[in-house]
Amino acid sequence: MGMNRRLTFLLLSLCAPGTFVRAAALLDLPCVVTLSEDAAPGTSVAEVTASCSNTSGSPNVTLHGTEPSHPFSLIASSTDPMANTTFQVKVTLRAGAELNAHWVKLYTLTLRATCPGEDKVEKQLFVWVTVGQVLHCDAPFASAEGDVVQVLADVAPRTPLYAVMPQPLGGLTFRLRNHNTPLVLTNQGLVLAPAGGFDPSKDTQTFRLEIDVMDRKGHNCSGAVRVEVLPSCRPCVSFLEPQQAVTVPGVIGPLEVVTQVRASGDNVRYAILAPVAPTFFTINEITGKVRSTHQLEMAQELLLVQAYNALHPADHATTMLNITVQGMDQQQPSCVPAILVSQVPETMLPGSTLETLRCTGCEGAEGCLQYTLEGPPASRSHFRMEGPQLQVSTTLDYDSKAVATVGFQFTATIVVTAGGQPPRSTYVPMLVTVTPVNEFTPVCPNGTTFTVPETAAFGSAVGLIAGTDRDYPLNSLEYSLEGGPGPEQLFSIDVHTGEIRVVGPLDSRQHKSYRLTVRLTDTRNDLDPAKRRSCLCAVTVHVQPVLDQAPVCTPEVQELWITARSGSRQPVTRLACQGSRDGTTLTYSIVGGNENGRFQLEGNTVLYLPNNLPEPRTFVLLVEVWGGSSTSRRSTVVALVVHITPWSTPVPPSTTTQRTTPPKEHLVVTRMEAVWHPPAWFVAVLTVSGALLLAALGCLARSLLCSNQVPGKLLLGKSPWDVVELKGDEVEQGSPHASSLEQLDGRAQDPRTGRDYLFNSKTGARRWI
Repeated sequence: MGMNRRLTFLLLSLCAPGTFVRAAALLDLPCVVTLSEDAAPGTSVAEVTASCSNTSGSPNVTLHGTEPSHPFSLIASSTDPMANTTFQVKVTLRAGAELNAHWVKLYTLTLRATCPGEDKVEKQLFVWVTVGQVLHCDAPFASAEGDVVQVLADVAPRTPLYAVMPQPLGGLTFRLRNHNTPLVLTNQGLVLAPAGGFDPSKDTQTFRLEIDVMDRKGHNCSGAVRVEVLPSCRPCVSFLEPQQAVTVPGVIGPLEVVTQVRASGDNVRYAILAPVAPTFFTINEITGKVRSTHQLEMAQELLLVQAYNALHPADHATTMLNITVQGMDQQQPSCVPAILVSQVPETMLPGSTLETLRCTGCEGAEGCLQYTLEGPPASRSHFRMEGPQLQVSTTLDYDSKAVATVGFQFTATIVVTAGGQPPRSTYVPMLVTVTPVNEFTPVCPNGTTFTVPETAAFGSAVGLIAGTDRDYPLNSLEYSLEGGPGPEQLFSIDVHTGEIRVVGPLDSRQHKSYRLTVRLTDTRNDLDPAKRRSCLCAVTVHVQPVLDQAPVCTPEVQELWITARSGSRQPVTRLACQGSRDGTTLTYSIVGGNENGRFQLEGNTVLYLPNNLPEPRTFVLLVEVWGGSSTSRRSTVVALVVHITPWSTPVPPSTTTQRTTPPKEHLVVTRMEAVWHPPAWFVAVLTVSGALLLAALGCLARSLLCSNQVPGKLLLGKSPWDVVELKGDEVEQGSPHASSLEQLDGRAQDPRTGRDYLFNSKTGARRWI
């Protein structure tokens, strides 16, 4: 707050009188202007009057700012149309400009006015940008229930139904949180009706939209609106006649009324849909009158006319209008019906007649009219004209790909031509729809036997019955069980997929298998729902017993001795195991110890495959025994210790001995030794370093021995001073005339022994005291 006060004081000081040169040409210009960052483009910031002292000159005002891209502009207008000496100048916010108080809080603008022959005048304008208000949504929209809008089902497509912000601010962003709605939310916050309109056949429909609103500064709010679509009570637009044929016998002039179409409904309007640009005719949008575009002596055109509700364009109806203009001297043939629309079953035989045209307009001998068929190749290959009769030329197989490709409808044009010069023709549009006939009976699939464990849970899948039907649509079948559902029915079948599931408890001791009868019924293969075909399929479901407990084997551990013989397989033993239920099939498998596949199982018999063993060997086999399915099973493991002796090795009299040994616990001892293997370079470096060290130690010892030797004895433990002293004595003995007292001129103490001695400062000789 203190900073703002100091800045305001500074601005007021800059605006004080006498700061700028001559303010006479720029009048009423404020010094400081406050502008919110929410201001819209075009907002007026300040107004100033610019004038010149010279009555013959006009002021030229320019705007300059310290920021090169400032968002302001000038608008100048003359206050006196007769004289251009005075102008009213406005400083406005530039179009498309955007203010942000966090980015730029103060703009410094300079207004410069110049007049011919006068001094230039400048004044400064300070624009203070303030922070905008926080975004708030209206109370009904922001409430928990949201706002409610009720519209009729016949509202026009993309009609605005609701505005999120009644007076939306600039720079708002609207986002729809739930997208499962046909309604449209625009960038301006308008909720529009669907592009295809609402379904008028439904009762009251409700759509809820959850909308987030955010401005440029990141402020946001949210709310909801519920649109209730009410059923419409207005009558629908419809034509009394779906098709019309109009023949004009003579020549007609331009804009003459040829005919008029009428449709019932509210706010009915008319338009020609096809052709897009009619050549000969036009229609009045309100009255439905069809007029000629210019003078016509002979013409023929087929028009597709639409009538629609002007307020609700989704409500519309169409009619076909065939207009033929015949000249006075040359009239075109006239045919009844003018438009041929027919519906035939796919079983109609080739050569059958669909329709016979009754045409007039040919004077002369019988047979002067020629009939030809024009249109797509598919239509011309399936139909032909025999005189005025439209006949089927080949089979109309509804189940074939060729008929399905054209949408089961054939379109063509019958051209009726009369002789003469020039030839006169009439065109009769044709539309033939092929309807399906249920011709084939469904066929049961192969392999309708399934197996299910007796412990299968409720709803477990047993199998799938995939029946076939050659009628189109292919394999459109419904499945059902004969007898229907009941307390004694343990199975059910899906109506559409044919999947059989378990819906009751199963017990293999009561029923080892079930025989079901499934009925396959085709659907949507005939226009008459009563003409449906069906077949019965026999399905067998075997119930597989499941062990309650693991099998019991006696004994569980065996030790066996056998002598290996050359030749074929050699039996070792037969396992004696029994399940928890009588008749349960047990499965045996070697799960461990079978090295190189030397042993194999046949049922519960263990066989040895001779492999020329050089010496006796012992194998420990683990055999797993279980009953029921492999997914959920209870099993027992039998251990067999088999001693194999080669044929050449002496063996005891009994070749096979069976002995039961109690199971032993195996003790596993793990011993870990840490061994370090150094690399070769490390060994080489270590060897060279050791050799150098030994050589250095030898040299040091030799030097010490040589330095301590004297004639007749070896001095040990003497200090260097002792050696010097001894040498001094020898010197003294060698010079009998020298006086020791004269040579020793100093006294000191040995730091090692603490004894006092006399020394010569010149020679360094000493003597102990």
